[in-house]
Amino acid sequence: MQKKIEIIEQSLLFKGLQASMVERVAELAREKSFARAESIFFEGDEATGFYLVAEGQVKIFKMSLDGREQILHVFGRGEPFGEVPVFHGQPFPANAMAMTSTRLLFFPRKEFVALVTSTPTLALSMLAMLSLRLRRFASQIESLSLKEVPGRLAAHLLYLAEEQGRTDQVTLEIPKGQLASLLGTSPETLSRIFSRMKEEGLIQVQGKTIILCNYEELAQR
Repeated sequence: MQKKIEIIEQSLLFKGLQASMVERVAELAREKSFARAESIFFEGDEATGFYLVAEGQVKIFKMSLDGREQILHVFGRGEPFGEVPVFHGQPFPANAMAMTSTRLLFFPRKEFVALVTSTPTLALSMLAMLSLRLRRFASQIESLSLKEVPGRLAAHLLYLAEEQGRTDQVTLEIPKGQLASLLGTSPETLSRIFSRMKEEGLIQVQGKTIILCNYEELAQR
């Protein structure tokens, strides 16, 4: 129970809730474990509840008719996913899969909606999180539709810098093949762009660590 409370307290979704309310939220949570590459739900499945990542990483993605994967988002510790369908009553609009060995907290729809309805503070936290999620997806749509791949990569590196609170370097949290899918390109193209940015003195690549040699120029890109 204590571990569930710690994870919930650290999540942006529940940040600021009183201890008594955190305990009520934790009582609803059910722990679920998934192996690497194991599906959590499929597009079209009934949204019986939503999830919070306790450990590991989860990717949300869609598949094209020709079998190509487009990653929509990657979620890590403390981040919720699948919460939007819970409130509008529709099926999940995309697939979810564990990228690593993953432990999740599952919140059943009926019980959680009842708790939100009776708790204005929790409702406001949900609204803030959904607003943030909408802003992220708007930025991703803008990148995919209006920017060339180098601009998408630059924008993603700046996003990571903001998330990680640094301007000198960032750590890639997913493999480069998955990053290519997230940016809507191929691994080969992404590799060429990384090499070009290195030649231009914008970045240095040290495994998963990307040194941001010229933050201002990346912002212009």
